[in-house]
Amino acid sequence: QVHLVESGGGPVQAGDSLRLSCAASGRTYVMYAVGWFRQAPGKEREFVGGISWSGSNTACVDSVKGRFTISRRNGGNWVYLQMNSLKPEDTAVYFCAAAHVQGREVYYSTAAEYDYWGQGTQVTVSS
Repeated sequence: QVHLVESGGGPVQAGDSLRLSCAASGRTYVMYAVGWFRQAPGKEREFVGGISWSGSNTACVDSVKGRFTISRRNGGNWVYLQMNSLKPEDTAVYFCAAAHVQGREVYYSTAAEYDYWGQGTQVTVSS
């Protein structure tokens, strides 16, 4: 079992930056990929980006590419979503999720592939 807790969300102005953190505990010796998802009111949960267990493979979707980056450290137990140049359309609850990958340098873009989820952190961007 891997327990995930997100933090770092809050209200910001358009153009501001935020760094979301995802802290993992439990069976963290198991290799797992991490994905970041977000869900805006009335919309489906969408994939934002992912990072492989070692951190060597990471990317974000086109809508946030160039503004958001994902990284991990401390043996991979902390994963970050750095969000710059925030826009009102980035307003959502952001979730991190972990998936067992058995050593493969991959991450998944589909929510169903993930085994564990955090509770989410709200990001609100005002214009």
